[in-house]
Amino acid sequence: MRIRSVTIGTRIGYPLADDVFPKLKRFQRQARRRFEKVGLEVQTVRLATQPFPTVLRGHGPAEAMPFAQALEDVCQAHGIDYCSLGPVVTTERGAELGYIDAIPDVIRGTESAFGSVLVARRDSGISLRGIEKAADVILEIARSTPDGFGNLRLAVLANCGPGSPFFPVSYHQGPEARFSIATEAADLAVEAFAQAADLEEARTTLEQAIEQKARIIEDVCRGLEDDFDLRFGGIDFSLAPFPETARSIGQAIENLGVDGFGSSGTLFAVAFIKRAIEAAQFTRCGFSGVMLPVLEDATLAERSAEKLYTLDSLLLYSTVCGTGLDTIPLPGDVTVEEVSSILLDVATLSLVADKPLTARLMPVPGRKAGEMTTFDFPYFANARIMEVRGRGASRMFDENTFLAY
Repeated sequence: MRIRSVTIGTRIGYPLADDVFPKLKRFQRQARRRFEKVGLEVQTVRLATQPFPTVLRGHGPAEAMPFAQALEDVCQAHGIDYCSLGPVVTTERGAELGYIDAIPDVIRGTESAFGSVLVARRDSGISLRGIEKAADVILEIARSTPDGFGNLRLAVLANCGPGSPFFPVSYHQGPEARFSIATEAADLAVEAFAQAADLEEARTTLEQAIEQKARIIEDVCRGLEDDFDLRFGGIDFSLAPFPETARSIGQAIENLGVDGFGSSGTLFAVAFIKRAIEAAQFTRCGFSGVMLPVLEDATLAERSAEKLYTLDSLLLYSTVCGTGLDTIPLPGDVTVEEVSSILLDVATLSLVADKPLTARLMPVPGRKAGEMTTFDFPYFANARIMEVRGRGASRMFDENTFLAY
């Protein structure tokens, strides 16, 4: 198991002030050292701000790219690997949606800045106009970055609150700075299920493994909290994978007894893992669920080539576990109507189930459904480009802009 990210959430202003970052530099150094001492590698340290339209109030969308570039530069100078600008919140009537149009420039003009668009919230409803504009942006980024890779740094959020340590979801709210932990822990399930004689032993072994690692993480975090006057916000113990079999959530599901990820029984297995995470005792935040990112999991990528699951399958699994549709390769000729309709289904499910869900969709220019991706990226396993239905709900978007839920 590794620490995917130590994520710091803090309020910032624009132009950027220098006073907060030296403290964060000292913090990130100590966090890496202390976790290393207890045998946990920290892959990245990240910074999440409040939603960037709030930061830029009085400046306007034209300042989004200069702001992102300035933040990226100061983060890099202080040992922080990535930064999240927070979402454009579209769930309030009268929201300034022009900030969505600035996101492609932010993605193209930076290397480590992430953005998002929040399109649904339980207390207000679904912004259909926000969804449609987010779909436009996804397609623009696909067309204007190599292989559409820029969409790795953009997510559409539904019912997601602040404080998650995973990017691109992460954003901060409130005056008090805090930090939280994102885990890369699919290997705990792979090992627990490979050794178990039955389901009861599998669940108990996984619960115990999570709790054992969580105690180690929390001991380090409480020390950091005391020494740096940064509040510890919790652990998102989602069993995030890495693209090799030993760290694949798909492999864990197959070790549990499913013949192939996507086969009948997969829904049960995903819910089974989620229940084990829920039963484990630790200070939790974010999703703390099962992540099924197609391009980040070796087994999911392999089973996609075997056509064992579809977009609808992944959405079904999200009802019992996790994070929605993550790193989904789509055909390069997918239309804005099709993307909008996919996002609408994710948003609807998030409200009906009252849970946070996201969509990170990656249309690949020049590629058709059924072809394989050819990404040259160490954190990806190439997968089969997934089919879309070829039809959407365009008339619904034409006639409506917002729906209170």
